[in-house]
Amino acid sequence: MYKNLNEFIDVLRRNDELIEIDVPVDTVLEVSEITDRVSKSPGGGKALLFKNTGSAYPLLTNMYGSDKRIALALGVESLEELAERIYDLCSAVTSPKESIADKLRVLPVLGRLSKWFPKNKKGRGECQEIIHDGDLTSLPILKCWSFDGGKFITLPMVVTRDPATGIRNVGMYRMQVFSGNTTGMHWHMHKTGARHYEEYKKQNKRMPVVVCLGGDPAYIYSATAPLPDNVDEFLLAGFIRNKPVELVRCLTNDLHVPSDCDFIIEGYIDPQEDKVTEGAFGDHTGFYSLEDKYPLFHVTCITHRKNAVYTATIVGIPPQEDLYIAKATEKIFLAPIRLALQPEVNDLFMPMEGVAHNIAVLDIDKKYPGQGFKTAASMWGAGQMMFNKFMLVTSGGKNIRDLNDLMEAMNAVEIPRDIMFSKGPLDVLDHTSDVMGFGGKMCVDATDKTAEGFIHSAKEEVKIPDKWTDNTDLTDINDLYAKDWRVLFISVKKSKSNIAELSDSVNKYLDENAVEGINYVLIFDEIVPLKNISTLLWLAGGNCDAQRDSVVLSGKLYFDARIKAGGINGFPRRFPNVVTSDNETVSKVDGRWEEYGLGEFIPSPSREYSALVPDGSSGSAIK
Repeated sequence: MYKNLNEFIDVLRRNDELIEIDVPVDTVLEVSEITDRVSKSPGGGKALLFKNTGSAYPLLTNMYGSDKRIALALGVESLEELAERIYDLCSAVTSPKESIADKLRVLPVLGRLSKWFPKNKKGRGECQEIIHDGDLTSLPILKCWSFDGGKFITLPMVVTRDPATGIRNVGMYRMQVFSGNTTGMHWHMHKTGARHYEEYKKQNKRMPVVVCLGGDPAYIYSATAPLPDNVDEFLLAGFIRNKPVELVRCLTNDLHVPSDCDFIIEGYIDPQEDKVTEGAFGDHTGFYSLEDKYPLFHVTCITHRKNAVYTATIVGIPPQEDLYIAKATEKIFLAPIRLALQPEVNDLFMPMEGVAHNIAVLDIDKKYPGQGFKTAASMWGAGQMMFNKFMLVTSGGKNIRDLNDLMEAMNAVEIPRDIMFSKGPLDVLDHTSDVMGFGGKMCVDATDKTAEGFIHSAKEEVKIPDKWTDNTDLTDINDLYAKDWRVLFISVKKSKSNIAELSDSVNKYLDENAVEGINYVLIFDEIVPLKNISTLLWLAGGNCDAQRDSVVLSGKLYFDARIKAGGINGFPRRFPNVVTSDNETVSKVDGRWEEYGLGEFIPSPSREYSALVPDGSSGSAIK
C-alpha cells in the first residue's frame, strides 16, 4: 500500500485523477464551493489539490470522490476485489469445522490475520519529523458553508482508549475550531468515543485524545467503517493494506498513532469541564445540524511530517465524496452481514438520496412467511443499521440499484398489508424526529408473497386525468411517474394542516379527478420544484419521520415531506435549512473559474438548491 499520502497523490496524478490549483484560494467558503461543483459533476469529478491556501500547507479535497479513486485509495482494481477477500476470510473463520483437517486448514488464515494487527514502533515516526508551534490557526482549516459556526476539521481520525480495558477506538468526529488550541469534539451519544468519555467522567480522570490527519487513505476509510465496538480500526486498515499499521507513541500522552500520518494533533478532554456550544454545521444530510453541547478538546502538541498535506472533505446535499465511501462500506460489510447476522441477505444498497441512514434497500433469499419484516427488524438491531429510517425489502435477486426494478417491486406491494411501522434509535443528525435520536421507522415488504399463500390480484390500471381540475391549495403535480411507478408528487401551499387533514384533502382531490391505481403520494412545500426525482427522494427521506409523517388512506401511502417548522404534525424542535453557498461566494467562483484551471465551467449547484430555502429565512434554522 501507500508509504504516505504524497505517494497516493502521485498515483492520482499518474491516473489523471487530480487537478492541482496553483492560484490563491480562500479556505473560508471558496474551497467548498469549488469542491461542491466538482464533486457533483458526472462521475464525481477529480481530486483537488489546492497549493496556495494562505498557509504553509497544501490542501487535498475530494480524494475518494469517484469509483476509481475509492478503489485506488484502498489499493484494489475494484471494490468487488476487496469484498471477495473479506468474504473468503469470514467464510474460512466461520464455516463449520467437522474434521481435524478442516480445522488445520484454517490455521494459515489465522496466521495471515495475526500479520494485520497494528504494531508499535520504537522512536519517532515521520508524523513527528517536525514539532509544530501548536497553533491550529496556521493550518488550512475550512469554513465550508455560509452559516457554519466557524471553521471545522472535517476528516479527522480521532484516537481514544477505553480506560477500563485499554482497547483503542478510531472514530471520525468533526471538530469546530474555537481558538488556536481548542476545538469541539462532535461525537454523538451512540459513538464509541462518547462512551469512552463517559467512562473517564465516572473515574474523574482527564481523557487523552489524539487526532490524526492524512497518511495512507486506508486509515481514513477505516475510521468511518461501521465496525463492532472494541474492534480496532487499525486492524481493518491492516487488512485493507495487507500489512500492519506501524504505530508510534505520542509526545504528550501515551496513545499511539500511525507513523506515516501527515499531522498529529495531541491533546485531552477534561470530562469535568462544562460542554461547549458547537455548530451549526452544513452536514452530510444536506441540511444544517444545529447548535448543541459537546466536549471541549485541548491541544497540547502538533507534529507533522515534512511535505505534509492537509486533508479535508466537503459534505452537504448529495452527491458528495461520502457517497463513494458509503459504496465501499456496502461492499465490504455485506459478507459479515450475510455470514454472521443475516444469511438470507443477497444484497444491500444505500442510495445516495438516503444519505447513508435514511433509506436502505435489501434483497433477500426468501423462504418463509414474514421473512421480509423479520429481516428488517433484525437489521434495525444491528450496529449502525439501527439508524435506518426507511427500509425496502425485495426478494428473488432483484437488481436493487436499478430504480425501475425497485418500483416494479414496490408496485406489487399491498397497502397496508405489506407496511410495518416501528420506532427506535435514529441518527442524531436526523432532524425530523420529535426526540433527538429516537423516532419512527418503516419497512415496505416488497418480497414475493408465495410463502404467505397470498395470491396477488391483478392491480387496477392506473388512470390519471389529461387535465387536472383547479385546486386552490395544490400548486403543482408531477404525474410523469404515475403509470410506471404508481406514484404522484404533489406540492401544496403553506399551511398548518397536519398529515391526516392534508392526506384527506389530497385524497378527495384525487377522487374528484377519478384517479385510480396510485399507491404512493408524496407531498412537498410549494417552494420545491417537482422535476428532479433524486432531489424529491432526498427531501422525502430527510423531511419525513417514518411514522408521524405518513398515513395510509384509501389503499394509498401518503408521505408528508413538507418543512415541519412551526409545529406542523406536532413537531416540537427547530427545523434546519438546506445547505447552500451564499450568492457572494457563488459569484466569486463564477468569476474566477478560468483562473483555477478546472476546465469546462460547472455551474453552482447552490443556484438550484437555494430555491429550497424559504423566503425570509437567513441562517442555519428556518425562521
